[in-house]
Amino acid sequence: MTEKNRKPQSASPAKKTAVDEVNYSSYLALDELLRLQRPRSKPEHPDELLFIIVHQASELWFKLILHELSGLIGLLEAKDTLGALTSVRRVNALVNIVTGQLSALETLPPQRFAQFRGYLGTSSGSQSVQFRAIEATSGMRDPHFLEVLKQHGEIAPLVKNALSRPTLQQLYDDLLIAHNVTLEQVYAETNQRPLQMLAEGLLEYEQGFALWRFLHVQLVERIIGPATSGTGGTLGSKYLQKTISQRFFPKLWEVRSKFFKG
Repeated sequence: MTEKNRKPQSASPAKKTAVDEVNYSSYLALDELLRLQRPRSKPEHPDELLFIIVHQASELWFKLILHELSGLIGLLEAKDTLGALTSVRRVNALVNIVTGQLSALETLPPQRFAQFRGYLGTSSGSQSVQFRAIEATSGMRDPHFLEVLKQHGEIAPLVKNALSRPTLQQLYDDLLIAHNVTLEQVYAETNQRPLQMLAEGLLEYEQGFALWRFLHVQLVERIIGPATSGTGGTLGSKYLQKTISQRFFPKLWEVRSKFFKG
């Protein structure tokens, strides 16, 4: 082979350096993550780290719940019943995890929380944009809810986007229309089992969310008392008590209850 016809050899791939290699710490960005817990109490109160981590962890789970709810919405819009059923099971598992985290805060005595509460400033769980987005995505549209959103200034884009989308109840209704069945038929006819299981999964989601609300109310009353205002001047448990009875799927509850009337 002449020099002219000889094919140029491809350059050998550059060897990866130690800096390029992904390991457990770099993949999870642990150095950055573990620096995000910054207690404000001086001297640092030993229980403030617990308080911060539980709430930060909750926000991470909220992020994942919103991600999974978005996937559930996509499946409902695509009229994929079985896919939606699988999706809602994951959402319910995530809600159970968030609820379980509250037990860690139950170990915080009120007198010890009072020792660092003043360092929280005006921060309040009611300011959680992700939690409000979950509520809006799930179906909260009543005037009281919308008014609460406005109390913290302009509604965040994440919440606005959730409010602009159909509720889970509306999407389930559209799914029934696509299958040419009514909600009554879903519960009365045995051949509608997948749609009934999806309906039960959605109700399980609402119940899991309601349980989180209830346990949160109990936790707040246990730590700061039922009559004490929340951090930042909020109504504390008085407001939270009102949220326990809120429904995401009123039509599902109404139709389901018909089968138990005499």
